[in-house]
Amino acid sequence: MSEPKFSQKEAMIYSQRVAQMSKALWKAVEKDWQQWIKPYDLNINEHHILWIAYHLQGATISDIAKFGVMHVSTAFNFSKKLEDRGYLKFFKKEDDRRNTYVAVTEEGEIVLQEMNENYYDSNHGILEGSLPIKSIYGKFPEFLEVMSVIRNIYGEDFMEIFEQGFKRIDSAFDETDGGLISLHKKEPELQAVDEK
Repeated sequence: MSEPKFSQKEAMIYSQRVAQMSKALWKAVEKDWQQWIKPYDLNINEHHILWIAYHLQGATISDIAKFGVMHVSTAFNFSKKLEDRGYLKFFKKEDDRRNTYVAVTEEGEIVLQEMNENYYDSNHGILEGSLPIKSIYGKFPEFLEVMSVIRNIYGEDFMEIFEQGFKRIDSAFDETDGGLISLHKKEPELQAVDEK
């Protein structure tokens, strides 16, 4: 390894600054997220998995774990809980019998739709904290430098899944009524995972 082009002091201050800002930001995000999903008896992992499965349309458990930044066992266990509640279904693809995929059920879609329709029924500190920036620049912060750091840590395939998910959000969201466009209108043929 070549000699670093920064001092130990500079590295430590940068690392600690990122750690402190990330922790403060996460605390606010977590509070907002929990308040939003509380009426639906979901925890953050369950909502995140449901959201990812909806937007990736037939994601593997590995995809969910990677995009959700969680361990595969966490993704699987919470996905099973969502299946038990009727929000997700597991299936195998004819051309890929090795991987298990998940898809959102109609009932899961209804819950997501209700959450979106009731978005403003809870406080959103992150949104409120960002409004002064939006009023000055006409848009919300884009975090381009942070995205670059995340790309360097998690890799290009993570960013591809990340972007694919947000493109689906954009195309699936109906601004007229504040809701999601149903995936079940054009649902792919799925083969259920065999019960054991």
